[in-house]
Amino acid sequence: MEYAGWVEPGGYDRVVFRGDPAVHDGAPPQFLAFWVSAGRVLAGMNVNVWDVQDDIQALVRAGWAGREVDLGRLADPSVPLRALVP
Repeated sequence: MEYAGWVEPGGYDRVVFRGDPAVHDGAPPQFLAFWVSAGRVLAGMNVNVWDVQDDIQALVRAGWAGREVDLGRLADPSVPLRALVP
């Protein structure tokens, strides 16, 4: 598990999941979670998904710079994270 960014409790209006945070048949969950405010990614976490931390950090930096992201595409695992980085 890796986390990037920071958001205080109540400082976000939505958590967007990419993947399934539930445990199925004893297998560990694999997902990304993004804390979002007004379409801007303020923080992100990967759980058992590897080689995405640089992209998550880029999304967080863009969000803190005021750039919004398409939340539907953010939740879609078929869209590469790199394609969402402005």
